[in-house]
Order: sequence, then structure tokens, then C-alpha cells
Amino acid sequence: MWSAYADTSRWSTWAPQIRRVDPSGPLEAGMRGVVDGPFAVRARFEVTRVDEVARRWSWRVYVGPARLTIDHAVMDGRTSVDIEGPGLLVQAYAPLARLSLTRLARVPS
Repeated sequence: MWSAYADTSRWSTWAPQIRRVDPSGPLEAGMRGVVDGPFAVRARFEVTRVDEVARRWSWRVYVGPARLTIDHAVMDGRTSVDIEGPGLLVQAYAPLARLSLTRLARVPS
């Protein structure tokens, strides 16, 4: 599961809202890029922290002028996510995040 989380080239296999990530490859702190979603939605991102030992990572995602700060973790075969940002954007993204994490939990490492 962690390997699918930690490799941006695999995100579209378990996250239905992600069509493409540029750059693709292993997550690294400081990595910046763009996530392409459905309906021509593009979000810029910056990975702010990656801890492979603890299996945790964080990023800032920019959708237009709005920013989400998202913390991810994999512990004991379970995934978690903490999302901070404008209330309406968090409410809109949270169901997609839950669906994605459910799908990620089924991906072999």
C-alpha cells in the first residue's frame, strides 16, 4: 500500500479524481508539480514532508486561489488523511479522499 502512495505515477490507479501527475515518480519533500483531474481541473502542489519510515507525507494543494494542506499516513494496514483548508473545498474533496483511500487499501504493495 505504501509503495502506491509514495509513487505519483501510481496515483491514478487508485484515485479516480486523478488523471495524471507531473512529475511522476517517487515522492520527495520539496517536489512541486501539477495534478490533472476530471473536467480539465488542474491543481498545483508542493510536497512538504515525506517520512518513509513512519509512512507519512504531507503536501499543499492549490486549486485556483484556494489552498488545502493534506497530511497522509499508512499505519497498521490502514490509511488516514487530515485535510485543512476552506470549508466548502474540504467538504467537496473529503468524499473523494475517502473513496481513494478505500481503493488504496486494496492495492498490493
